Amino acid sequence: MTSLIPVPGVLRHPTVGGFVLDESTVLDAGPGTEATARWLRGTLGAVTGLALAPGAGDDGETIRLRVSPEDAGHLGPEGYKLYVNGDDITIHGGGPAGVFWGAQTLRQLLGREAFRRAPVDPGRRWQLPGTFVEDSPRFRWRGLMLDVARHFMPKDGVLRYLDLMAAHKLNVFHFHLTDDQGWRVEIKRHPRLTEVGSWRARTKFGHRASPLWEEKPHGGFYTQDDIREIVAYAAERHITVVPEIDVPGHSQAAIAAYPELGNTDVIDTSSLSVWDNWGISLNVLAPTDNTLRFYEGVFEELLELFPSEFIHIGGDECAKEQWRESPSVQARIGELGLADEDELQSWFIGHFDKWLTARGRRLIGWDEILEGGLAPGAAVSSWRGYQGGIAAARAGHDVVMCPEQHVYLDYRQDAGEDEPVPIAYVRTLEDVYRFEPVPPQLTSAEAAHVLGTQANLWTEVMEDHARVDYQAFPRLAAFAEVAWSALPAPAERDFADFERRMAAHYERLDALGVGYRPPTGPLPWQKRPGVLGRPIEGAPPNR
Repeated sequence: MTSLIPVPGVLRHPTVGGFVLDESTVLDAGPGTEATARWLRGTLGAVTGLALAPGAGDDGETIRLRVSPEDAGHLGPEGYKLYVNGDDITIHGGGPAGVFWGAQTLRQLLGREAFRRAPVDPGRRWQLPGTFVEDSPRFRWRGLMLDVARHFMPKDGVLRYLDLMAAHKLNVFHFHLTDDQGWRVEIKRHPRLTEVGSWRARTKFGHRASPLWEEKPHGGFYTQDDIREIVAYAAERHITVVPEIDVPGHSQAAIAAYPELGNTDVIDTSSLSVWDNWGISLNVLAPTDNTLRFYEGVFEELLELFPSEFIHIGGDECAKEQWRESPSVQARIGELGLADEDELQSWFIGHFDKWLTARGRRLIGWDEILEGGLAPGAAVSSWRGYQGGIAAARAGHDVVMCPEQHVYLDYRQDAGEDEPVPIAYVRTLEDVYRFEPVPPQLTSAEAAHVLGTQANLWTEVMEDHARVDYQAFPRLAAFAEVAWSALPAPAERDFADFERRMAAHYERLDALGVGYRPPTGPLPWQKRPGVLGRPIEGAPPNR
């Protein structure tokens, strides 16, 4: 029985035929498939020890890669057909991305050892049974958000997560680069953003109510060349990188670096440092022309680094206390003819919506950008449940569904006392598998605005990549199937079959070195005894 994840639309095993990879196997890469050919040589070549030389061989010798425009009509650019028989292995993709996703399926068919980086059995016979797969994704946006602001992940770790995304056919990497606790991207015209804003003196260990501190500096940032490398590495894997620079809230690291960005008539912003705690900082950007020009400069450099259609500007959890207390902000509200602070935030977001639109890009933000009026042309990441996404879709705006009660992977996976730093509601592997991204309240026309879905990894209590692995996996595999596959309604999904396929997938994750949560619970070194979390009992509201 084949154990593919995500489950494909069509899978058949003919009774005859098969293919053996050996020294005679060659790789015939048609136009548009060159990147997939490089990936196959680097990945399968490394683990099999085979050269997979270019060329068209005789029967039984060729892996053939083709972009097939005739398949694009019904499969789309990311769809593919994979044929394995005695003559050859052929992958036809509706576009180059489809060929690549077909190659990912081929890797799974070869078994767990194909996920290693070097041969462990040099004499192994790499044999594939006759197989036919026809597959295409349900959604165009199949995303993972990684927060590197709260805990920095070095570049190699980011590249590793891009490989893990590709192995699960996820195609949008939402890169959360700035927050109160750190600024992670080099901006050449504003060097203090990384000189000052990229590190904090100490870090809260556990939830913000925890009495524990890690009394050492924490920091790091990506140079612009690092970013170019990450974006290029992602592009080779048909993954789009969407950067997030959070405004006007979650900005204390920027204000610590450039105090004039803050509300200087309310507090002494020059006394601020990069925040060492979790939660929502009250220190937010001042809505001045100077602030707008400053961030336009940030975004100008960002657009040169990230070719993505969308640029994420955050817009979430902007505390309004300082705006209410600031005479200059109140004067600004009056000058602009606005009703209140919510409309001021909408004006702030609207400014960057127009600015990005003028440069051929699209703004996307968390669903708070709906407050005070939705910026024209903006798309919404709906995180506070479904309601923001429903409202945005009904107003004709595109939506990415990422409701916290379903796909926030920082939420705990079990109610047991051994779960490390338990946060919020229990969200099991089955809970994620039964997540439905499209709200049933939407009409078909409104549902067409749902670009897709995204799982979010907020890293306040994830101090290193091992903790990120534990929170992400195995749930990210279930999420990937929800995002890719045409599954039945949540209650009708065959979770028992998914668990059966996961038994094989755990072995792939082992070969990849992923520190996932075992089905039986955390291993001794995955626990965090005595570190306070914030568990919430009961089922989350399905709002």
